[in-house]
Amino acid sequence: MRIEVLDLDYRDTPHTIAAFLVFGDSGDRADERNAGPVLVETGPASTLPALERGLAEYGVTADDVRHVLVTHIHLDHAGAAGWWAQRGARIYVHPRGAPHLIDPSKLIASATRIYGDLMDTLWGEVVPAPAERVTVVEDGDVIEVEGMKFTAIETPGHASHHHVYRLEDVLFTGDAAGIRVPGFDWIDLPAPPPEFDLEIWKRTLDRLRSEAPRAIYRTHFGPSTEVAAELDALDALLEETVSTLRGLTETGLERPELLARYSAWVADRARAAGADDETIRRYEIANPRAMSVDGILRYLRR
Repeated sequence: MRIEVLDLDYRDTPHTIAAFLVFGDSGDRADERNAGPVLVETGPASTLPALERGLAEYGVTADDVRHVLVTHIHLDHAGAAGWWAQRGARIYVHPRGAPHLIDPSKLIASATRIYGDLMDTLWGEVVPAPAERVTVVEDGDVIEVEGMKFTAIETPGHASHHHVYRLEDVLFTGDAAGIRVPGFDWIDLPAPPPEFDLEIWKRTLDRLRSEAPRAIYRTHFGPSTEVAAELDALDALLEETVSTLRGLTETGLERPELLARYSAWVADRARAAGADDETIRRYEIANPRAMSVDGILRYLRR
């Protein structure tokens, strides 16, 4: 088993969104069930040229990829899933996410309300996945491809339609383990609406700890072997972030000022950990502050 990290260079910025190309032992390539390599995460459609360039570095074309696993259906993780399915790849996804890959109209409408005219620039064209190319994966299901066994782990908190995938002693964590830019030991919290939930996410972290992985591979961004410390850091950050935003809302601030105060709080924490302005900008691209503010405010109202 070999894992290669493909930098999708989202918004011309390295180390913001990754996809993972996974090679296993050669199986019976005439049998689709055992053909590889496997792609974990697709990124948005806007990054498909970068993804194809990344594949080419390893002698792989899009036609060689027949199996694609997505951790969840947010556009930065699965926005290009329909493109892959239309090319004949099989897409593996959480049961709550599958209908929105087959018919992405609600997903597109929701994102358009947020991003407006920037939709195409940020995400590219989101196309439907043919239903016959979408495989629903339940908690504990095992996907066997080219001598490899990927096990789906139900991991809500960031989103109800979130899976982490285990391969041997490695976890592909999507957003469940937070965000960490390479070379910088600071974890950030992606908490978008509508499904962020503090208590549920903390239970997810307990489950990830119980898996005792050697390494985790984050979509934002790349591998880490400091698993226990980073999961603990995210656990503490969940509590601290929700407490901070709860305190800000109790002052009666309007949303623009609340967002400004929250962004300053995040930046101050990052600088205290040694981040420069470019690193902070990279974190913001991977995890827009406004999304987390809206997600946590919605959670607090519930």
